[in-house]
Amino acid sequence: MDNTTVLTFTMTAYTVMENYKHGLFTIFLLLYCITIILNSLLITVIHQNKALHQPMNVFTCMLSINEIYGSTSLLPAIMVVLMSETHEVIVKWCMAQVYFLHTYAAAKFLILAVMGYDRYAAICFPLHYHSIMSNSKVAKLVLLAGLYPLIVFACFYSLTLQLSFCGKVMPKLYCVNMELVKNSCSNDSQLYISTVGLALLPLYVVPQVAMIAFSYVKISRVCRNLSRESQRNALKTCIPHLLSLLNYTIGTFFEIIQTRFDMTRVPFETRIFMSLYFVIIPSIANPVLYGLGTQIVRVQILNLFVRYKILPTNLAKAVVA
Repeated sequence: MDNTTVLTFTMTAYTVMENYKHGLFTIFLLLYCITIILNSLLITVIHQNKALHQPMNVFTCMLSINEIYGSTSLLPAIMVVLMSETHEVIVKWCMAQVYFLHTYAAAKFLILAVMGYDRYAAICFPLHYHSIMSNSKVAKLVLLAGLYPLIVFACFYSLTLQLSFCGKVMPKLYCVNMELVKNSCSNDSQLYISTVGLALLPLYVVPQVAMIAFSYVKISRVCRNLSRESQRNALKTCIPHLLSLLNYTIGTFFEIIQTRFDMTRVPFETRIFMSLYFVIIPSIANPVLYGLGTQIVRVQILNLFVRYKILPTNLAKAVVA
């Protein structure tokens, strides 16, 4: 490998998609439009209805904004590379995409942790909920969830930004940090950045896992002393959050498998699904879970549909019931 810094990376994962690129382009475009519409609808409904201006819905809006951020960082770029003849991306864009996708993933986990804390406050201290989740505290949690991932990852990513690249191959549908590092001209840099990344990993994982575990341990203890009806109501408020966490865990598991194991023998359709699950599935599932899955939000969405004659009144009443 020579010491000439390359200007583009070849995305080799796209070669097996060449014969299906027009159909895949249509699917990716449809998925992107659905993601933008669903998340924008949820944000708009919550913003326009003062009855929905509650801490949990503020965090829900933040989650939807993050989903738009993540899907916009991924799907338009995938569609452009898919339709290109060379399947190449500029190094600078690749480095930007790494920052966008990694901060998207880190922000999502932190938002989900904050939402878990909100459920803990609502279920364990219902009479003091609004004093615990005051406007100032909600603002601080929003700033924490928004800025912490951006700053922490930027500090680590500054090491990658100093590298020069000799390798040209990026064996995924999108750019990730460790593949960038593998293409660097220095083997010493690869080992150093990998070590620093492992050392900083607890900053991304431990506080969030601790907050979520603490919240649900406390919730489970409180629920033991509640009536069946109260337990059912508490569970209803937690289900969207638990399903979002499950989606996040599955996506993370798929990413770890692809990073640690040789995937060349896995069918390309499966590899595409595993690669895109982390962004696409949660980006569509989360607005559905927190929109249609939460009664007060569902009612406001259906009222909006009735007002603009998108949905018949009788059907809307049946869905609400």
